[in-house]
Amino acid sequence: MQTLTPDTVPVVIKDENVEVRLTQVGEMTVSFIRLTEGTDLGPALVGLPGDTCSCPHWGYMLEGRLLMRVPGGDRTYSAGEAFYWAPGHAPFALTDCAYVDFSPTAEFDTVIAHLTRG
Repeated sequence: MQTLTPDTVPVVIKDENVEVRLTQVGEMTVSFIRLTEGTDLGPALVGLPGDTCSCPHWGYMLEGRLLMRVPGGDRTYSAGEAFYWAPGHAPFALTDCAYVDFSPTAEFDTVIAHLTRG
């Protein structure tokens, strides 16, 4: 058994707008993500299939509000809500927000490699 907190999970992306902490647990990756108000990850996802995140995520909104842009119609997620995001989404932070998500590592590694390419 294992317990994870944001403070115990390594940072893989950090700038003034985004903080992504993640670690692999079995075949899944656990991520703690913080976005500042107005952060649009859409431009960073260009080049992935559909120019969106190609990985599914299950998780829980810890703080704030997040707009998820999806082909079938955008949806807003708020603190206190559990979620499932199918492949084909692009997040936009309506407020400062934080969430924890669980993703298949093989698929999420592709997205993280794209976001961190230099």
